[in-house]
Amino acid sequence: MSDFPFALDESEPPTPRDPEEASRSLGEVQELLRRLSLVRDLARRETGADHQRQSLTERVAEAQHLSHLRARIDRLHPADVAFVLEALPPEDRLTVWSLVDATHDGEVLVELSGFVREGLIRQMDRGDLLAAAASLDADDLADLADDLPSDVVEEVRRGLTPAEREQLRAAMSYDEQTVGARMDFEMLTVPNDVTLDVALRDLRRLDELPDHTDQLFVVGSKDDRLRGVLPIQRLLTADPESLVGDVMRSETMTLQALDDIQDAAQAFERYDLVSAPVVDSNGRLVGRLTVATVVDAIRERSESETLAQAGLREDEDIFASVWASAKNRWLWLAVNLGTAFFASRVIGAFEDTIERVVALAALMPIVAGIAGNSGNQTMTLFIRSLALGQVGASTARRLFVKELGIAALNGVVWGSIAGGFAWALYASTGNGALLGLTMMLAMILNLLLGAMVGMSVPLLLQSLGRDPALGSSVLLTFTTDSMGFFIFLGLATIFFK
Repeated sequence: MSDFPFALDESEPPTPRDPEEASRSLGEVQELLRRLSLVRDLARRETGADHQRQSLTERVAEAQHLSHLRARIDRLHPADVAFVLEALPPEDRLTVWSLVDATHDGEVLVELSGFVREGLIRQMDRGDLLAAAASLDADDLADLADDLPSDVVEEVRRGLTPAEREQLRAAMSYDEQTVGARMDFEMLTVPNDVTLDVALRDLRRLDELPDHTDQLFVVGSKDDRLRGVLPIQRLLTADPESLVGDVMRSETMTLQALDDIQDAAQAFERYDLVSAPVVDSNGRLVGRLTVATVVDAIRERSESETLAQAGLREDEDIFASVWASAKNRWLWLAVNLGTAFFASRVIGAFEDTIERVVALAALMPIVAGIAGNSGNQTMTLFIRSLALGQVGASTARRLFVKELGIAALNGVVWGSIAGGFAWALYASTGNGALLGLTMMLAMILNLLLGAMVGMSVPLLLQSLGRDPALGSSVLLTFTTDSMGFFIFLGLATIFFK
């Protein structure tokens, strides 16, 4: 591996200036699109003797609006362009996409969510796809490869250097959730047997450093084995005549290409890392992971968990067709419908009891609702702990005992309060005391059940190799509703014989 082995693209995107830039730009783009739509609607309605002259006027006005829109988009960073595109309906999205500077098409595509990206790629001709793909680095190209036509990927691959082809092959060979699939290859390496002065002279020959460069990776002069890292601070402050090998930090955290990206993200958070070297099984340096990639991985995981808890897939465009969006939600709606029917049959089994004590119909939703809320709190904390790797075989039992203790305490406290209100509300019926006792016991038992389900479902899903958050809230609601009704009405049947 040569020292500083990359070339940077001279066509740099605009530099982001303000964290609120994307939101403001979206509003401005939407307003420009609204005006453009008005002009086009007016042009379509033009009639009469002056039609030709008016049509020319409308075409000039349309061209002016498109020019203003293009100028606004050109000032945006590719990530902000992607944000704007995802927030627009399909027809406006295509209008804006047609105005994006072609030199930044590839960068914008990388930033887009999968569903939106696929839609735009389908509208691009082969030449535009080739140009967009050819402008990307090997790691970014690997991110897009699954969405691009195979012949486009192959043609772009043939145009790469042997080193770049090997990088692309390596990036595409790893699972999406591994470090190898997320690492980038723009890294600075330096031999261990040169002086700091030589390393500094080599750095000065570069137009600029790769993003998130906080250290150089030190490799052996005769191989690519990682020997250590040289922080930029040491490079600038140590004696220029010192050898890199004498100044470098040999004890450093390294990642394996097959490591899980979420485990790597936790390491970045724990040790406040900016970048980390990625090595293969022989200790050879193959890439690096940066904090920017880690932030993306954390965001994707958070979005995935939020959607999974509601039983939604993460690849839905908010502006997708009604049919496509409905199908995305059918599975867990079907599950929910089945569980609702089951809960209704539980209630139906106690019709005689409800007829004798009508107040039970008004009180039983309280038992199910409180337990569902409490169970969701337990489940959310437990899923988070699983994601952070804080729950193992040795700690799971202890956590179970703790959460059951919390549920029991909450059941006694809030069950007593609810039971007291039930007693006061229905004291005049002569059943107030028994209703209060039934309410309290049912809440204690259902809160305990909710806590058990809140921990058991994520653990079971993880043991099956599934996302612990997948549909967990739907399953929890089913249990606390159906079993809550069963417990409450079952107790009432016993007490009100």
